[in-house]
Amino acid sequence: MINDIKISKHIIDRYFNKLSSTLDIDIAIVGAGPSGLVAGYYLAKDGYKVSLFETKLAPGGGMWGGGMMFNEIVVQKKAIHILEDFGIGSRDMKEGYFTADSVEATSALINGAVKAGVNIFNLIKVVDVVLKDNAVKGLVLNWTPVEYMGLHVDPLTIQAKKIIDATGHPAEITNTLVKKAGINLNTPSGKFEGEKPMNAAKGEEETVKNTSEVFTNFYVSGMAANGVYGGFRMGPIFGGMLLSGYKVYTLIKEALSKE
Repeated sequence: MINDIKISKHIIDRYFNKLSSTLDIDIAIVGAGPSGLVAGYYLAKDGYKVSLFETKLAPGGGMWGGGMMFNEIVVQKKAIHILEDFGIGSRDMKEGYFTADSVEATSALINGAVKAGVNIFNLIKVVDVVLKDNAVKGLVLNWTPVEYMGLHVDPLTIQAKKIIDATGHPAEITNTLVKKAGINLNTPSGKFEGEKPMNAAKGEEETVKNTSEVFTNFYVSGMAANGVYGGFRMGPIFGGMLLSGYKVYTLIKEALSKE
C-alpha cells in the first residue's frame, strides 16, 4: 500500500542529501541553457563535482523553442561532434548547416548532463557571489519564488573552485559582481560591454571567442560571454553555444589541473 508520509520522507531525504553534497564542489554553473549543460556534462564525465543552478522550472534555456516557436534549430558542421556525443540526431542541409529537433536536442542535453553526474537544481535563484581575496569563491542561493515575491528570507551559500555564468543574454551573475563589487573585468575596457544586435556570422564566432575567465575563478559562456564582451547575438543557430560550453570545459579543466 502506498504510504503518503513515506513518499514525502523519501523526497525530503533525497533532496537534502543532494543539496548537502553541493555545499563544497569543484564547479558551480549558473544557467541551464545549452552552454551550461554542455560544460557540466564534460566536466562531470571527467570526474569533477559539478552542480548547476537554474532559476526557472525547466532547464534548457531558449533551445526548447527553436526559432520563433518552430521547434527546429540549426547547428553548423564544426559543432556536430557535440550533438553526436549526446546522441542527438541531425539532418544535413548540404550547405554546411544541419538541423536538429529542438525538443530532442534540449532534452538530450539535460539527460546527458544528469547521467554524467551533474546535480541540477531548478527553481533556485543565484542572488550573489562570495568574494574573498579578490576572487570569486562561491555563490549565494535562494528559492526563485522567494526572490520573485520579494520576501525577506535570508539565502544560503555554497563554495566552489570555479564558477560559470551561463545565464544567457542578461549575464546576470557578472552584472551582480560588477555592480556590487565594482571590480574590473578582463574585457578591453574592464567594464560590462553589453550585447550588440543580431549578426549571426559574427555572433557565432564571438560566442566561442569571448568564452573565458573574466575574473579570478569566474568564467562566462554562451550568450553571457557575448553580453560581457560586447559580442553580437545570433538567433536560433546553436553551434556557437555548444562550442562555448565545450571551450569553458577545457579552460576549467586546464586551470584545475594546475592547482
